[in-house]
Amino acid sequence: MVSKTIKKTPTKSIKDCRSRRRKKSPLKSNVAKASSIVIASINKSIFICQRRLAKIFNKLAKISTPNRKTKGFRLLKKFPQEEDEDHVRRSLVFRNCLPPSPWPERKTVFLDLDETLIHSKADPPPEKYDFIVRPTIEGEPLNFYVLKRPGIDELLEVISKKFEIVVFTAGLKEYASLVLDKLDPEGLISHRLYRDSCKQMDGKFVKDLSELGRDLKQVVIIDDNPNAYSFQPENALPVRPFIDDLEDQELQRVMKFFEVVDCFEDMRDAVKNFLSKDDEKKLEM
Repeated sequence: MVSKTIKKTPTKSIKDCRSRRRKKSPLKSNVAKASSIVIASINKSIFICQRRLAKIFNKLAKISTPNRKTKGFRLLKKFPQEEDEDHVRRSLVFRNCLPPSPWPERKTVFLDLDETLIHSKADPPPEKYDFIVRPTIEGEPLNFYVLKRPGIDELLEVISKKFEIVVFTAGLKEYASLVLDKLDPEGLISHRLYRDSCKQMDGKFVKDLSELGRDLKQVVIIDDNPNAYSFQPENALPVRPFIDDLEDQELQRVMKFFEVVDCFEDMRDAVKNFLSKDDEKKLEM
């Protein structure tokens, strides 16, 4: 019997082997295809995200610092990664600078909180108080008994009609935000600034109005603590500290200032004029 030898070329043999492998393992082939599709989709998504982020940061980098001649926000500042997320978010948006006022024609009134609008005391409770707030500070819940200064409700109601109101306090946000929620249920206060917006100078908290995005000619700060406005004393309308005197008339005096402020283009001139007349009245008495 004659045996016939069939010759196979190397190429044909390789193709046949590959064909056999494909026929034997269809599942592996499908998995490989699916994996390549997923990887390609991920790479495409990453590329699109990178392009979008680049466009966003290019736009943000062009934003200029606000001053008297130009409008806009402060240039972004790089912060260490270890800073908490809330601090980074606040700094990226305004870096403690106020957003543009919805009423550009209005002047801005910065109001202190403690001993100017209210007085608060921790436990034990005092004889007189209007409400209680219970913040948690450094992991410890505390009780604060808050007494409102006479005339505060009327003051907020009157000046909110013609001025932008910003409460600027050296108090901690955990405490002060709860007080303001109770104090201003109608939302008459436009913005709130807390201790983290102050500067520390020789162990004292100073409120620098020059970095808040408002023209100094258009602002006044009302505060019982001279250290707080030591950077801009000409913008300050001082008031006596409030503790528990329910006959206190200081906020009524402040409202008289706002009755004449429209006569002045520069708030600093209005403050100077009002304080000089105040001094004259004291001398007459």
